[in-house]
Amino acid sequence: MATIWILFIAIAIVGWLVQARLQSKFKKYSRIPLRNGMTGKEVAEKMLQENGIYDVQVISTRGQLTDHYNPLKKTINLSEPVYGSYSVAAAAVAAHETGHALQHAKGYGPLKMRSALVPIVSSTSKWVMWVILAGILMLQSFPGLLWIGIGMFALTTLFSFITLPVEKNATNRALRWLSSAGITDVSNHTQAEDALRWAGYTYVVAALSSLATLLYYVMIAMSGSRR
Repeated sequence: MATIWILFIAIAIVGWLVQARLQSKFKKYSRIPLRNGMTGKEVAEKMLQENGIYDVQVISTRGQLTDHYNPLKKTINLSEPVYGSYSVAAAAVAAHETGHALQHAKGYGPLKMRSALVPIVSSTSKWVMWVILAGILMLQSFPGLLWIGIGMFALTTLFSFITLPVEKNATNRALRWLSSAGITDVSNHTQAEDALRWAGYTYVVAALSSLATLLYYVMIAMSGSRR
C-alpha cells in the first residue's frame, strides 16, 4: 500500500510541474505575434474552410486554457486569450481544437469511442465516489458493492486513456496544417509544437493519475477479500 501512495505523490508532483510549465510556455508564446496578424478565431475558421468544413462555428468562451471542441453543438470554443489574440500560442491552440473538428468530420475512430463514453462517464461520475465509499464501509458485509464502484471508475480511466490518441492526433493535424498553410514558419513553428506538446503532457498525467487511483481501489477490494 505504501508503494501506491508514493506513486500518488510522484504523479501529483509531476502534474503540478507540468501544469506550471504549460502556463509558463503559454505565457511566453502568447507574446510572440504571428507575422500575418491572424487571430485564433481567424486561424480556426481558415483551417475549417480549407478542409471543407462549413457547419462548425468558432465562438469565444471565458477563462484561460478552457479551449475545447463540442461535437454535439459543433462549436470550437476558444478561450478569450486565444480567440482574439494573434500570437503563436493562440494559433497553435486554435488549430489543435480545429483538429478535433476535422476528426469529427472524418469519423476518427478514437474520437467516436470517446464521444460514446461521454454520457456514460458523465452519469456514473455523479455516483461513483459514493458507491466506492459505501463499498469500503461495507467491505466485509457486501464486498461486491466496491467492485461495482471500481467498474464505474474504470470507465473514467478508460476515457482518460482513449483521450490520449485523440489529443495526439489533433496536435499532429494542427501542426501539419499550420506549416503547410504558412501560418507558422521556421522562426516560430517549434514554439507552436512546444506549446502543444506540453498541453499533451497534462492528459498523460491525468490518465496515469486515474490508473493509479483505480489500482488503489482494486488493492483495497483485494485486501478485504483476503480477510
